[in-house]
Order: sequence, then C-alpha cells, then structure tokens
Amino acid sequence: MKQAVLPPNSAKPLAPYTPAILAGDTLYLSGQIAMDAEGGLHTSDIATETRKVMENVGALLKAAGMGYEHLVKVTIFMSDMAHYGAVNEVYGTYFTDTPPAREAVAVKGLPRGVNVEISGIAVRG
Repeated sequence: MKQAVLPPNSAKPLAPYTPAILAGDTLYLSGQIAMDAEGGLHTSDIATETRKVMENVGALLKAAGMGYEHLVKVTIFMSDMAHYGAVNEVYGTYFTDTPPAREAVAVKGLPRGVNVEISGIAVRG
C-alpha cells in the first residue's frame, strides 16, 4: 500500500510524479529543487539554493511525520562539481548525528536550469 505525501503550501510537481510516496514505514522522496509554492526559484547563490532544497526535503519529511534524522539514503545532483564544497557546507548543517548514506554527482542538466536537486529515502523507526 502506498500513500502520496503532499505538504501543504508546496509547489506543484513539474511533471507526472508524486513529490513523495510513503510505503509502510519507508518514505521515497522525489528530487527536490529550490522552488517555492508559487513556482519561483531561489537560485541567487548556491548556499541559498541548497538551503531551499533542504527546506523542501524537510517539508516532505514533516508531512510524513518524520525529520531529517529519518533519512537513510540521499542522492545529490549538481550542475557542476565546483558546487560540491558549498553544497556540503549547507547540507551538513541539517544533520547533528549520523548523516545518511549518499552520493553526490554532477549531471549535464537539471529541471528549470537549477544547480542542485536532492532525492532521498527515509525510514521511520
């Protein structure tokens, strides 16, 4: 049994997908970008962009009754590996204990020309 997770006041998906799916105690998060509820992008600099992406990840987690501590696996997609240090600096502030397993890769292009997209898997319990 799967359940769609749609946080209140969040942006509409850009394509035919669900922002997050809860299956049992596991939450699968689609890639999140730095988009607000009105469809505006927060891309003035890489730190601001990463922070907004993590806020969007956090909104999905909260809507499923979870928090960042429930993330077990994350994938970070970047437009350029030159962003790696700045992304890590912001990303790391969201974890006080054991951060999730992850990979961080550069890709040729991301939706709406953003620089960072983050997806993940969270588990309750």
